[in-house]
Parts: sequence; C-alpha cells; structure tokens
Amino acid sequence: MVTTHEVFNQPAPLVDTNLFSANRAMQAALAFNAPALDTAPLHALGAVVGSGEMQTHARLANVHTPQLKTHNRFGQRIDQVEFHPSYHALMTEAVAAGLHGTAFSAEQQATGHAHQLRAAGFMLFTELEPSMLCPISMSYAVAPALKDNPAIYKDWEAGLTSRAYDPQLKVWLDKTGLTMGMGMTEKQGGSDVRANTTRAEPAGTDAWGQRFSVTGHKWFFSAPMCDAFLILAQTASGLSCLFLPRVLPDGSMNQLFIQRLKDKLGNKANASSEVEFVGASAWLVGEEGRGIPQILAMGTMTRLDCALGTSGLMRQALSLALNHTAQRKAFGKTLIDQPLMKNVLADLALESEAATALALRLARSFDRTDDAHEQVMNRLLTPVAKFWICKRGSHFAQEAMECLGGNGYVEEGGEGVMARIYREMPLNSIWEGAGNIMAIDLLRALRKADAAAALAHELAPARGMHPALDRLAAQLPIRVEEMATEMEARRLAQDVALAVQAALLAQTAPAAVFGAFCDSRIGGEWGHSFGSLGAGVDFDAILTRALPH
Repeated sequence: MVTTHEVFNQPAPLVDTNLFSANRAMQAALAFNAPALDTAPLHALGAVVGSGEMQTHARLANVHTPQLKTHNRFGQRIDQVEFHPSYHALMTEAVAAGLHGTAFSAEQQATGHAHQLRAAGFMLFTELEPSMLCPISMSYAVAPALKDNPAIYKDWEAGLTSRAYDPQLKVWLDKTGLTMGMGMTEKQGGSDVRANTTRAEPAGTDAWGQRFSVTGHKWFFSAPMCDAFLILAQTASGLSCLFLPRVLPDGSMNQLFIQRLKDKLGNKANASSEVEFVGASAWLVGEEGRGIPQILAMGTMTRLDCALGTSGLMRQALSLALNHTAQRKAFGKTLIDQPLMKNVLADLALESEAATALALRLARSFDRTDDAHEQVMNRLLTPVAKFWICKRGSHFAQEAMECLGGNGYVEEGGEGVMARIYREMPLNSIWEGAGNIMAIDLLRALRKADAAAALAHELAPARGMHPALDRLAAQLPIRVEEMATEMEARRLAQDVALAVQAALLAQTAPAAVFGAFCDSRIGGEWGHSFGSLGAGVDFDAILTRALPH
C-alpha cells in the first residue's frame, strides 16, 4: 500500500495517569470534610483505575455485553447471566477497594471517615467504568438495612463486607464474598411503589425469622446475578421489605426467573432485567407493612451514589476534553489557547469542581449520624445533590464531547470513552427517582426539620465573601419557610444546590474558582450555555487547577 499521508496533530490518549493525584478539587474537598483521612488508599486506587490495562477492561465489558441464558443444553431452566471476563476483572478491583459494604465493617467505621473514603473511591472508579458499579452501589445501600433482620445480618455480614469478589452462584456459606441488589419497581407503578402487586404469603418461620412465599414480578431488577435482594411485596399488613436470596440455605435455586435483559441507551456492562417470582422464598426485614420506610433508607444511600457517580463522570469528561485540547492544534495554536475554547473548558471546570464539593459534603453527613446538624443536612442535601448534579450531567457531557469534535462522537479507541460517558449521563438523573421525585423529597425534608436554620448555618462561613451569594443566602431561609407548593420545588432545589456549592468553594477552592462560580451561577454574568463566562475571569488559573496531569 502506498503511503499517501502522515498522521499528525492527533493527541496522545489519557492513559496510565493517577486519577487521584491529579484531582485537586477532590483533594481539597477531602481535606475540608475529613482532614484526618488517610488518602494513601485513594492514591493506590487512582493508579489502578487510570491504568491502560483497566481502561481496556472497561471497553471490553461494554463491547461484550451481558448475555442471558435461561436454559441449559438439556432444556433445564438455569436463569443465569454470562459476563465477559473484563466485567469480572472490574468487579474484582471495585470489591478489593471496598466500594460495596466494606464501609460498614467495624474496622472502617472506627476510622470515622469510612463513607468519605468510600465516596471518593467510588468517584474515581466511576471515571473508569460506571455501569458495573450498580451491584456495588446496591450492596453498599442494603448492608445497613439488613440489620433489621439480625439473624440474616449475622450470617451475611462477613460476606457483604469482604474484599473478595466471588461471582459463583452458590449458597452463601460457601462463598468468600457476597453482593446484594434491590427490587422495587413494577411495570404498572414505576416510582409509585405503593401500586405494587407482588404478593407475599406466610410460609412459616425458621432461623431467619418469618418466611414468605412470593409471587409477582419486578420491571427493573438490576444485577440479577447478585446473591440476594431486598424486595417490596404486599403482605397482609401492607407493603413489606423482604430478603430474597438467589440460592436457598439448602443449596437449591430460589424460584426467581429472569424474563429478559433490558436494551438500554447506556449502562451496557450492567445487566438490568425483568424477573418473575413464582412461589419464591423470602424473609421479612424490619416491621411488616413498613416496607416503604425501610426501602427509602436504602434509597438515600443509592442517591448519594448517583451524585458521586455523575461527579466522577464530569471529572473524566473534563479530563478528556483538557487532554485533547492541550495537544490538538487549530488555526495556529493549541485549542486550549483559543479564547472561546478556554472559556468553555474553564466553565466546565467550575461545574466539575462544584459537583465534587457538593457530593463529598453530602458524604460527610453519612459519617456523622450522631450530629444533629449533619442529620438535617443529610435529609436536605440528598435530594438537592441528586437533583442538581445529575441534572447538569447530560449537558456537561455534550459540551465536553464537542471539545473533541468528531473524535468525541466515535465509539473507538481511547476517545471513545467520551461517547460512553455521554450515553451514561442521563441514567443517574432517572435512577432512584427522577427530578420531580427529588424536588418533592426536598419539600418533605423541609417540613420535617428546622431546615432553614440548618441551611443558614451551612452558608454562614461564606457570608460577606460575594454580594450575589449574600443575597441568595439571605433569601433562601425565607423561601424555605414559605414553601408551600410543588410548583416552585425544582427552582428551590437548584438555588439551594448553587448556594451550598458556592459556600463550599469559598472554603476549599482558590479565589479565581469561587469568584467565577458566584459571578456566573448566582450573579447573572452567564449565558444559557457553557462557555459564556465574563471576560474578567482568571481562565488560566482555573484551567491549571483542573488539568489531569
């Protein structure tokens, strides 16, 4: 073949970099929220998830998607999902990093920073591959809820907090590590779980307590190869939370049948399914008829992961955009030095750092459950962070992709990660309650606690540092006290998020970042798209802080 041209002006991929060492925003947020935290595990994890080897696993796990095998070659029902070896390699690393139930182990709890360490690790791993983290996130969320059945928790605690990944489908006693999932939504109800029709009939008692026979279905049942699930089903006392294992204590398979896997926009490496229960065995967790409060406690933790995950995806999209534009030349200089591109990148950097600050601030409240102020902020910031950070994700990913031009739209090679991020971004906004559900949940939080006083206390350290923030901070407590209708709930969630983000940046970020964020997001010196920051912004300072190297 005759060589007709030389390939040049193509940037080197962002590979074999330590994702934690270069993330100054994350380091600053952790230093603020957990100054005594030992970050050595994060430095180690940052090197792993930034490696070329793990990037290859992430790509392969999304190209070779899960396959449902309902029957074996003899015609016997097996209901198993096969994954590519790269999926298992990713799961092995995530479990080894303690991103699932390990945060609830006595050893981690003793540090006082278990949830913040785990939150930062979850964000770093999301930069590598988010979709296979679904069973990791669910295992994290269900671990504390399972304590409401002490007998089951006693048997399963060691496996749920273990750092060993064991994908084999067998009885819990014979496994080195365990994962768990959740099953709530049904085809007729969606977020309205009170409309669930799955029924549970009493079937005696045993060492795990009251046992039920469950018949019904679940419309979204992610990670069906987990070892067990907490589900919602109707008992004689109302909607109840039940523990349903894949393999029963006697070693036989439970009556859980996978109907099909979902064909999704993104989240390709994760198996999301529809399932039927036909007389499946399950055990009561918590009080019968109180399944919704039980499941909401788990939802709070998975909503934290939605905010963490989107923040991680933002950081990776920004890093890819910065890596590309710092090397690609156009019109006589690198793209990052072109004024309009510099504006776009700096704007994205502000959004990414603010998301990181808010997500890790929320994680702090999970480590301080005995603190009254932290309890209120947990209830307040969970829907706010989930709503605002996730809502910003899709727009963020689209703008970051545009920085790469056509290369960003192509699903091939290193820059194909950007297309994968773009397809993944909408999920966290939908999963565990879409925007309207979060806004309504914020209203519930406002009615149950002295949220106005807690919010004023949270914003107080930034008082007097920016006039626009002062004006917003003065208005919010009044709006919180007077909020009486759902019509304004989304706007309130947005403004609470912006105010808290600004107050956090005032305490963790350089003046250039804080000032530009307040001027643009709160002060009105901003258009309706990324890249419309005012001319007085210190663009170079913001970009230098955000660079991924």
